[in-house]
Amino acid sequence: MLEGSGGLPRGVGVDEDTGATRRTGDRVAPRIRLDEQLDEVQAQITRVRSARERVVGLLEAVLAVGTELDLGAVLRQIVRSAVTLVDAEYGALGVLGEEGGLEEFITYGMDEETLAAIGHRPEGRGILGLLIREPHSLRLADLNEHPDAAGFPAEHPPMRTFLGVPVRVREAVFGNLYLTDKRGGAEFDTDDEAVLATLAAAAGVAVDNARLYEAVQRRERWLTASSELTRSLLSGTAPAEVLDTFIATIREMADAHLVALAVPIPGTGDLVVEATSGQNADRVRGLVLPATTLAAKVYTSGETITTDDWNSDLRTEHDTAPMPLGPVFLVPLGTPEHVRGVLQVAGLPGRPAFTAATVAMIAGFANHAALALEIAEHRRTAEQLLLLGDRDRIARDLHDLAIQRLFAGGTTLQSVLAQISDHPQAAERIQQVVDNLDDTIKIIRSTIYARGQPDSTGHTRLRSRLVAETGEAAATLGFTPALRMTGLLDTRVADDIADQLLAVLREALANAARHAHATAVDVTVEATATHLMLRVSDNGRGIDPARTRRSGLANLRTRATELGGTLTIAPHRPTGTTLDWAAPLPTDQG
Repeated sequence: MLEGSGGLPRGVGVDEDTGATRRTGDRVAPRIRLDEQLDEVQAQITRVRSARERVVGLLEAVLAVGTELDLGAVLRQIVRSAVTLVDAEYGALGVLGEEGGLEEFITYGMDEETLAAIGHRPEGRGILGLLIREPHSLRLADLNEHPDAAGFPAEHPPMRTFLGVPVRVREAVFGNLYLTDKRGGAEFDTDDEAVLATLAAAAGVAVDNARLYEAVQRRERWLTASSELTRSLLSGTAPAEVLDTFIATIREMADAHLVALAVPIPGTGDLVVEATSGQNADRVRGLVLPATTLAAKVYTSGETITTDDWNSDLRTEHDTAPMPLGPVFLVPLGTPEHVRGVLQVAGLPGRPAFTAATVAMIAGFANHAALALEIAEHRRTAEQLLLLGDRDRIARDLHDLAIQRLFAGGTTLQSVLAQISDHPQAAERIQQVVDNLDDTIKIIRSTIYARGQPDSTGHTRLRSRLVAETGEAAATLGFTPALRMTGLLDTRVADDIADQLLAVLREALANAARHAHATAVDVTVEATATHLMLRVSDNGRGIDPARTRRSGLANLRTRATELGGTLTIAPHRPTGTTLDWAAPLPTDQG
């Protein structure tokens, strides 16, 4: 046997090397497992820290949402908190309407330019509609591949990942939270879904609290306004001043752009705007609303009408608004059995529709106002009856006491005349006193007789006559002119002046039909403290300078001159003619 150095057989060194390698591997394997365990512990710590941060973030979000009391601020805070919690690029909260569509859509993550380029808000179709129909959590890796995907508008930013959860208020679905595009290109996971569902539950409580707070505020405003209205009416404040305050209060309560009160014109089916508040109020005050308008329908039916967009609603095809309007609601003033007028509350285009709570609040306030107005009228009627009773008593006293004493005094003086026949001057003076007493007796008797006679003139009021005149002109014009009436036309204008005014209006409308070929005519009649004014504007061809014979215009000028008034005719921009006719009102009127 061969031996190597050290006296060991050959090959023994190989066994030694193998044993050394085995011993080295035994030392490395525990180290690798330790590193893996340390990595797992580190990952677990990271997950715990992340979970802790998410819980803290959720608690902060719940606190932020719960501390707000304004409903609009609550909704915006809910969307911001949801986007932050799940690290999404875009977020939105869709509020459901009464008919199941989206009544409001609050977004986060898009600038104003992008929103303006997109255009109108979503209507609740596609994926959004799916969550409305099936209010359960929905998580998608790519929403574009879902069968219900309806695509995006042209200017809408691209979106892929999606997470949506419903927001419930007292078991009823209030709306849905929509989150898209988790940052970093990742997908939403089950933790994101759980966190968002928890936030949605807290959001439901916050929305309910905000609604209750809003209801309390509405109730407080309603009670304050009602108390002030009743106090004003019963304290003897002028009805016109009370109506102006009433309209301004409604505009503030509803946060509206324009509020108008239309009242009926006696003897017709039309209404006239009596009081207004808001921007462009002067353009609406005095406007006559024909029987085909929505306001007239509300007056006859006694039912409230609402529209989300006045300009596109087919029911407003017979209405002529002097400016573009958005959401509008019309409320009858009074009970269905006794409607006193119609309230029109309008917002600008683009603003959210008036909530059902706002409409109900204004309707309740209008009913209270109608009751207060009726009570005030009854009080004024009772005061008038009391005044008439005093006048009747005075008339009886005049007849039974004063006239008899005057008659007795006259008889006594006549008996004295025979005794002083030899004093002609004294006799003449006594006879003059007797004649004066007779005249006084006649005046008192005629006054008493006139007090007991009812007003049997039976004349038609000027407002009604103006409405009838413009209505008759529709046959020749092909359309009904727009009519505005302001001032005390029925009480300040005497019959002879009213007749002249109607004759001028008739001639002006005939000219617009025969010569101007106008497609629109505006008629404005106003009675001020000193003058009666008429303006007729059309968009026709204007006055032809080649026509030298203008007998109709000469007649109009003559009617103005006879009353001490004026007539001016000027071009109407951009086309047409404007006629201004004015006549002074007697100072002893009214």
